Amino acid sequence: MVRKSIIHAATSGGHALLKQAVRAPTQPLKCVTVDVTGTLMGYKGALGDYYCMAAKRAGLPCPDYERMHQGFKVAYKEMDQMYPCFGKIHNVPNQEWWRECVRKAFCEAGYDYTDKEFDAVFLRIYGIFGSSAPYEVYDDVIPFLRWVRAQGIVVGVLSNASYRYRDDILPQLGIKQGEEWDFGVFSGIEGVEKPNPEIFKIALSRAGSNIIPEQALHIGDSLRKDFVPAATLGMHALLLNRFDSKEARAAKETGVPVVTDLRQCQDYIVALREESKASQPIS
Repeated sequence: MVRKSIIHAATSGGHALLKQAVRAPTQPLKCVTVDVTGTLMGYKGALGDYYCMAAKRAGLPCPDYERMHQGFKVAYKEMDQMYPCFGKIHNVPNQEWWRECVRKAFCEAGYDYTDKEFDAVFLRIYGIFGSSAPYEVYDDVIPFLRWVRAQGIVVGVLSNASYRYRDDILPQLGIKQGEEWDFGVFSGIEGVEKPNPEIFKIALSRAGSNIIPEQALHIGDSLRKDFVPAATLGMHALLLNRFDSKEARAAKETGVPVVTDLRQCQDYIVALREESKASQPIS
């Protein structure tokens, strides 16, 4: 029995349809990996809001919130291109990486503070985003992760994020290693980031000995960074569409499996289990 998945991949030359035939699994699912931002948690409000509030609390003028938000996107992209993985590859300390990124964001938004003024703003921002304050965990997350682990399936967190997600943010949000997840793979620690398939290979190696891609499922909200590399590697993959994005709607029309919450992911895992049992040879 052959199950066909149509992968709608983003490439440098535009979007291309890649057709991939994947045989139905003959072994039970052993590992589930999950993205973090947009999958397990999201921001409370807009990111630019927090930057502007930090400036105001430091007694400084602040640009328009939307302009600040757009300035951050430009700055983040530039920093990620120059110093990928939050500086890990070039041995840039995490805090210094973020200091430069935040300064660029304010400059893009039209504000260039003195060093002393900027330090006061930056320390507030760095502190806020190292805490649980700006984030919220989606309601279906903890029940889903605990259910998966209760099935004897290893759960991995796979994220383009710094070590602070592992050490500070996730634990403060109540998403704890040993309770909701078993292992983590973070780009700022590993020095490789999604959509590079190498980070998925690292995750498979962390999941346990001899786990092959066909025994793993990856769940994430990005077609390019989550679904395409995982499916191309041979893993099961689901595109999570919590907020009815145009990208996910278009992907679904091409045959990409799209879910709107983690409860549907649970249904998918149950269906995989039944399919696996049915495919086992009769002794």
